[in-house]
Amino acid sequence: MQLSRGFRAAATMPAGARRHGPWFKSTSKEPSDRGKSRDNDGPRSRALRGRSGREKEEDRARYIGCYEDNTRQRTLRGMSFFDYKKMTVFRCQDNCAERGYLYAGLEFGAECYCGHKIQASNASESECNMECKGERSNTCGGINRLSIYRLELAQESARRYGSAIFRGCFRRPENVSIALPASQLMLNMSVDKCVDFCTEKEFPLAALAGTTCRCGFPSTLFPLHEREDEQLCAHKCAAEEFESCGSADFLLVYQTQVQDNRCMDRRFLPSRAKQLVALASFPGAGNTWARHLIELATGFYTGSYYFDGSLYNKGFKGERDHWRSGRTICIKTHESGQKEIESFDSAILLIRNPYKALMAEFNRKYGGHIGFAAHAHWKGKEWPEFVANYAPWWATHTLDWLRYGKKVLVVHFEDLKRDLFVQLQRMVALLGVTACEDRLLCVEGQKDGNFKRSGLRKLEYDPYTAELRKDISGYIRTVDAALKLRNLSGVPEDYYPR
Repeated sequence: MQLSRGFRAAATMPAGARRHGPWFKSTSKEPSDRGKSRDNDGPRSRALRGRSGREKEEDRARYIGCYEDNTRQRTLRGMSFFDYKKMTVFRCQDNCAERGYLYAGLEFGAECYCGHKIQASNASESECNMECKGERSNTCGGINRLSIYRLELAQESARRYGSAIFRGCFRRPENVSIALPASQLMLNMSVDKCVDFCTEKEFPLAALAGTTCRCGFPSTLFPLHEREDEQLCAHKCAAEEFESCGSADFLLVYQTQVQDNRCMDRRFLPSRAKQLVALASFPGAGNTWARHLIELATGFYTGSYYFDGSLYNKGFKGERDHWRSGRTICIKTHESGQKEIESFDSAILLIRNPYKALMAEFNRKYGGHIGFAAHAHWKGKEWPEFVANYAPWWATHTLDWLRYGKKVLVVHFEDLKRDLFVQLQRMVALLGVTACEDRLLCVEGQKDGNFKRSGLRKLEYDPYTAELRKDISGYIRTVDAALKLRNLSGVPEDYYPR
């Protein structure tokens, strides 16, 4: 299990100041007259207030210009996120500042990028000409152009880097200076100091080696696939009595908040695909997550048999294409039945434990892609009716694809979670794309994306009655037998017992 380690919190702000986030400089020099009515203000007063508001915003985040950007070498190389419906300047600034970045940049009206350094040239202001999707009164960059703001933090000690993810204890790689190219001697070493140093240098990995802090990327030289016993790294930090700082031979590795951009570039296929490849699954089996992984691994957009505006707004740009357009690397589908299946030349068939898949789809149906159904839905008639209708489909979906599919690669959701690197290699091979190992390692570092439900809202009871479990167990045995009949491995063991 991955452990996360929190870092120092932002400086405490007085109540009321948090309306603008905890990261802004305090500029409150005005008298306390908030209670006065302004209903009778004229146009001139409203205009002056608007200008005053913009000046205050500049105290908190200063616009510094329009800059060039490109998908292969980002200008701002920290965290990024997209929202093609609700992006605003403040939302981007707030997200970047909350993670301790110095700069926030907006592009294409809907994309937000964060960073500590600007690594590109200025562009003409006229090239930053796209309105923000969430506020048409503001500009959010342009095509390969960033509107960049410098975030004015309250003080250096208020900067925080969110959470670093503990990756484990690893043996020092042979070519350590190549595998982890940035380093610094730190006689007063602590996890904070090393993570901060590597974050400033814009590396996604911080490796503590006794009194040396090393930074780099996951790579074939340092893939993070073979963990060592953590006791080998249990050497006390010089500056923190209760922290471990590794040693020269065994490195304690954390993943920083810096985004690994080696797998973030995505585009449509340069020429029309000769074959249509399905990414087929029963609803709730992780199709959206698999699409995210495939797009990162191949660099190409995935398409869909349907159109889901919410997914398009989250960055799945292939969602709007007709599924036969030939511009996407594969096509999401939940369809079953001979005619629909035979429309595809090959398929990746994603299968998930039906108990988990049914609950995930029920949550999606009543709570959205990353939301949750209410307890009233689980306790009411909706849940048993849903299972009665959907559980048989879980089985027939797999049986139909095994029967009518022309070239079907079976991938179990559980195997993909457990051994992402190997399973993703299999999937990419079927798609006919050569993905370098470093790119797949990059995917491992940001595998969750924004498409995973939080695990915080757990049901306090098992929604499956004995009768429901009996029916579902029968469907599992049917699918298991069908897989084995085709010389494939059966369903994973954790489907049994219930």
